Amino acid sequence: MNQTEYEWVKQTRETVFEFCSELEPDDFTRQVDGFGFQSIRDSLVHISDCYYAWLGSYILLKTKKPLTAKDDLAEIGLDEIKVRFNQVDAFVNEVFEVFSNHMDVPIEREIPWRVGGEIISMTPAKLLMHVITHEFHHKGQIVAMARQMGYEPPNTDVLGTRG
Repeated sequence: MNQTEYEWVKQTRETVFEFCSELEPDDFTRQVDGFGFQSIRDSLVHISDCYYAWLGSYILLKTKKPLTAKDDLAEIGLDEIKVRFNQVDAFVNEVFEVFSNHMDVPIEREIPWRVGGEIISMTPAKLLMHVITHEFHHKGQIVAMARQMGYEPPNTDVLGTRG
């Protein structure tokens, strides 16, 4: 993974944001059965939380509380989600800068947001791949939720991006 490839990830994310801006407000937060995070909004917050946790907290040690409490979700709209993803992009860029020559060197430390002192060993490259594949997994669920609500989502695949 490099910064050019991450730009493709950002382009597909922007496609999702543009689509979400066209949804009826109630549909953005509508609970859809059968998905782990049961609304489009909650899924987007969960995606950003994963980046905050693994990149911002575990790798970069920038935050100790990367996960959004369920009680705080009601206050989050699309604009706030976009701000979160601006921070996600900053975390990704910092990982590329700081670890550019040692993306495959394991980092061994406690998972900062988990109680119990579990220590794991992961490379920045593997965690970067994890958060990106995690995003695409949930993006697929977002598209499926929208289809169940009667929307026709745009192509959100990397091959559908420009450049």
